[in-house]
Amino acid sequence: MKNKSTIIKYINIVILQLTFISMATAAGSTEDFLRSTGKIYSVVAVILVIFIGIVIFLFRLDNKLTKLENQIKNEQ
Repeated sequence: MKNKSTIIKYINIVILQLTFISMATAAGSTEDFLRSTGKIYSVVAVILVIFIGIVIFLFRLDNKLTKLENQIKNEQ
């Protein structure tokens, strides 16, 4: 039984790798298209805005959690 599960794991890994390889080759042509039309900068800007938003959200969340932890320590 254990051998079947390991074989299935390896088959899944191979399938995922093949999927990622095919996605990577398809992304290359899309990337060239976006560069040629000048829209790559829009894509990079959107990704940057999303990343900055996530970083700010996590920073604020950390500050709020720190304040709550301090309040709990002071009450005890």
